[in-house]
Amino acid sequence: MAEKFTEKQEEVVFEEKVVALNRVTKVVKGGRRFRFAALVVVGNKQGTVGFGTGKATEVPEAIKKAVEAAKRNLITVPLTKVTIPHDIISEYGAGKIVMKPASEGTGIIAGGAARIIFDLAGINDILSKSLGSKTAINVVRATFNGLENLTTPDKVAKLRGVAVESLV
Repeated sequence: MAEKFTEKQEEVVFEEKVVALNRVTKVVKGGRRFRFAALVVVGNKQGTVGFGTGKATEVPEAIKKAVEAAKRNLITVPLTKVTIPHDIISEYGAGKIVMKPASEGTGIIAGGAARIIFDLAGINDILSKSLGSKTAINVVRATFNGLENLTTPDKVAKLRGVAVESLV
């Protein structure tokens, strides 16, 4: 008889914020059909963050779909204290974002969608500038690209085969 393994999973509490809400119109024979597209970011303020989009005929439905999509699209951000480990420039489409670590007490210097992502990821001190396209989805995707491509000093030291202290 096989044993049953019951694993008790802790429910992680994610905070969610709506970044953009668009009304999309389709012109049909009888008039106009309205739908709503929502862009939502979820995070636990401890290094885990995700984003998702959802479309529906009602706003709450679209937000619900976007939250479900965001929870399936989570990434973990390597943090050093309360900032990112190194500078990074990231692009997605015409959207480009520059992110730099900041000293403690600086706060989140970012605009629009990027500010929401940094807040929900648990990054308290960062300098960033959004360049090119200001479209919310492009800024979000560029920011996520950058956060995914961050590496910790431990990983770099391991790749180079040296001690972490020799990197500084």
